Amino acid sequence: MFLSTYENKLDKKGRVSVPASFRSHLSNLGYNGVICYPSFNNSSIEACSQDRIEKISSAIDSLNPFEEKRDYFSTSILAESINLQFDSEGRISLPFKLLKHAKIKNSVLFVGQGQIFQIWEPTAFEKFKVIARKKANINRANLKWELQHNKQ
Repeated sequence: MFLSTYENKLDKKGRVSVPASFRSHLSNLGYNGVICYPSFNNSSIEACSQDRIEKISSAIDSLNPFEEKRDYFSTSILAESINLQFDSEGRISLPFKLLKHAKIKNSVLFVGQGQIFQIWEPTAFEKFKVIARKKANINRANLKWELQHNKQ
């Protein structure tokens, strides 16, 4: 899983070192890179494994082939996705259009989200985090999980 939050500097060429724990998780899944696309929930970049983007693609494919929503999702996620490979130092080169979407200039914040991670401009994330914490507190009763009992 992608957990925790890490801040790294963006170099002049748009390269940034991906946290070692994130690279390790992707490597364990058999990948030497990450899929990135602009979030349509906020001003950040979504990042995931190849498996995850394939699941998203399958979910889109399950929609009616003649439904507009299918085109909207395909265009917003799949057409905007880019496969970024790690270089020998564990860095990725973030394209300008992704940096512009997230308003990233110098520093990058990697935010673990479980099966995905997000890439934020640090100040923007701090503002979002305050709102998210308040909304999570209000909606905490919605977060439930089932206890599994072994049947013998």
